[in-house]
Amino acid sequence: MRQLLILILAVISLQACNKSPEKKIVEIKGIDPSLRPGDNFFRYANGIWYDSAQIPSNQAGVGAYMFMNFPQRMRLLGILDSISKGDFPKGSVEQKVGDFYASGMDTAAINKLGYEPIKPIFAEIDAISDIPSLMKYVANAAKVYNNSIIGFRVSPDDKNSSMNIASVHQTGIGLPERGYYFKLDSSTTTIQQAYKTYLTALFKLTGSPSAEAVMNTEMVYDIEKQIARSHRTRVELRDVKANYNKLAVTELEKMHPNIAWPTLLVNLGAQTDSIDVGQPAYYEKLNELLSTIPVSDWKVYLKAQSLTNFADYLSQPFVDASFEYSKILTGQSVQKSRGEIITSAVDRNLGDALAQLYVKQYFPEEAKKRMLVLVNNVQKAYAKRIDNLEWMSDSTKIKAKEKLAAITKKIGYPDKWKDYSSVEVNRDTYFENIMSALADRYQRQIDKLGKPVDKAEWFTTPPTVTAYNNPSANQIVFPAGILQPPYFDNEADDALNYGGIGFVIGHEFTHTFDDQGAQFDKEGNVKNWWTEVDYTKFKSKTKQVIDLYSTFTVLDSMHVNGAMTVGENTADIAGIAVAYDAFKMTEQGQDTTKVGGFTPDQRFFLSVARVWKVKMKDEFLHLWLHNNSHSPPMWRVNGPLMNTTPFYEAFSVTPEDKMYLPESERITIW
Repeated sequence: MRQLLILILAVISLQACNKSPEKKIVEIKGIDPSLRPGDNFFRYANGIWYDSAQIPSNQAGVGAYMFMNFPQRMRLLGILDSISKGDFPKGSVEQKVGDFYASGMDTAAINKLGYEPIKPIFAEIDAISDIPSLMKYVANAAKVYNNSIIGFRVSPDDKNSSMNIASVHQTGIGLPERGYYFKLDSSTTTIQQAYKTYLTALFKLTGSPSAEAVMNTEMVYDIEKQIARSHRTRVELRDVKANYNKLAVTELEKMHPNIAWPTLLVNLGAQTDSIDVGQPAYYEKLNELLSTIPVSDWKVYLKAQSLTNFADYLSQPFVDASFEYSKILTGQSVQKSRGEIITSAVDRNLGDALAQLYVKQYFPEEAKKRMLVLVNNVQKAYAKRIDNLEWMSDSTKIKAKEKLAAITKKIGYPDKWKDYSSVEVNRDTYFENIMSALADRYQRQIDKLGKPVDKAEWFTTPPTVTAYNNPSANQIVFPAGILQPPYFDNEADDALNYGGIGFVIGHEFTHTFDDQGAQFDKEGNVKNWWTEVDYTKFKSKTKQVIDLYSTFTVLDSMHVNGAMTVGENTADIAGIAVAYDAFKMTEQGQDTTKVGGFTPDQRFFLSVARVWKVKMKDEFLHLWLHNNSHSPPMWRVNGPLMNTTPFYEAFSVTPEDKMYLPESERITIW
């Protein structure tokens, strides 16, 4: 009798979970019917839009994904513009964000100051006389994120994820990554020259004669190039174990006497007896360079670092110089409006305060509840997929499902907002407001050292259009910013939501099991939970992903870097598969009734294509290919769909179509 009752309750629960309320019909627009879906589904689904879309001159791209943050900033700008005109109690959320914004919008006062705000920094650099005083300056500057040659942070211990430890990573260069210093192709040399022009302009703006500014630039560039030789590549940085090297401070002191770690840590305010040195070769090289490069040259280098760190907070000529460099990197032809620039600054520095105002206005609780249903359903579908894996043994399946079940799900915004009571904000001191916020952020970080990890902490602001997986905490996060069309529409049918945000949910779940995430256990520790045979099979499957994506061509002869993007590509392939399985658990997913001229399955896959509907400048795409761990948007659609058999069935894809892969060659990992 008890078993029968449990069965009845389970059936009722399943029906309640799968039955969807009546939803509005969202018409899918922008399809190019002249194209075959199986030739290029990204173009088929988005072609008419893509060919007619105009990239705003003050942006590097347009459409969904990261470029949705432009309209988001316009929303935030509207909030700030209104709040900044009000009169609020000192210390209130409204006063802080409103006055911060107002101070940044007061360009007359900022321009009048010129580079006056950083003269005290230059005075500190001028006072450096030897290596110890140089390292003391470096530590003090780091306390306001004026970082130069020491990349210090506090983060969870990879081997004991419940505790925070001190860690250091490679840093010290101004170009996007090491390869930019050594490549000789025309695109890279153009960027190299633009960077040098930028540094020269900054030196001239602070009073250096032209010849001296050029000489200083070459000196700085030479130091950075020497530093870059010690850097790991972006592919090498994906090696979780190689980037964990916890060493005793006493040992580091012997290894790097010029860095003088005990004294450095005291000056950083960091009390610890060990440090995780992410990339040891960098600090070995730094220790050497501190003795081989004259202190006078280091002082010029440190001034350049300070200028590039703070240029955007100074007068308009500095902002202009910064933009002239960035437009070569991104292709953006016109500066963003001052309002957008300052809105971004408020979001970076007082993000949780601004987010409170955003959430009240733009994120209803009903959306959070609906999103939780979607997340839970995708999680259930994932568990079933693990059960059905042919390549994985039962013992590893048990561990994988335990890890899946232990994932923490964060939706919308944090339960506890960051406290900015220590940040001093006034309407007429923009640079000082920035410095106060940076000092507060650093102190908040130092306060974590040696203490238990706060797993409730968020690492993005809620209005941001993004989502992320935090492997050290075994959690997935979906900020309010992404919970809007085309990703999520509380009133739309399940096909659109599961193909949109469902795909993103499946993607983030899969990061728990990608080439990096798979090395963390359910507690967030780097610990092997695989059998040796199963892990070998898993690695062979990720190698398939690397090999396939490396064949994809972008910008004429340039290819996707399969090794750099393997984690994201794995998450895309499995993300679509598990989202589709979850969709098939719904009432609409089990139906074949057409909506807006398309079957439910077709609407699902069209929604997949809509969420990566992006058009970007060639320069930005070039930057993306060299630095972004994600494949370009077109291949975030076509790549995973080539490996998704239900897509073939939904759009009658045949061997004559360009996206066709024989079923035996389609990659299934999760």
